[in-house]
Amino acid sequence: MTLHLRQHSDLDGTAAAATARDLTRHFFDDASRGGRSVAPEARDTALLLVSELVTNAIRHTTDGCVLDLELEPDEIAIDVSDHSHAEPRLRAPDLEGGGGWGWALVHQLGSDVRIRHRPGGKTIHTGVRLSPPQ
Repeated sequence: MTLHLRQHSDLDGTAAAATARDLTRHFFDDASRGGRSVAPEARDTALLLVSELVTNAIRHTTDGCVLDLELEPDEIAIDVSDHSHAEPRLRAPDLEGGGGWGWALVHQLGSDVRIRHRPGGKTIHTGVRLSPPQ
């Protein structure tokens, strides 16, 4: 039987991204204890995507966000929900530190990136494959 693992976390405030990274590390530890070790490359990619999506949700919306992680048979599903209907947009990166890197990064590193609108906001979904595509 394959371990099926889910985690749901409400996040808010300036430490939200750091908290999200810690929760994601614990999620991977739980998976490992359950017999589903995740390769270091997939862990690192998931941590980067979680950090980016939570940071943007906190920076560009109000009332915090929700992080949902799910360990599926061949990927880690990452969903970040917030209370805004505004969609992220690609911007030219600011070499002076003003941002513009995140949304392109999410599309480059994540799989199946999509935005689901719902009453009261949106959810951004992406995944991280557990093994490289053949």
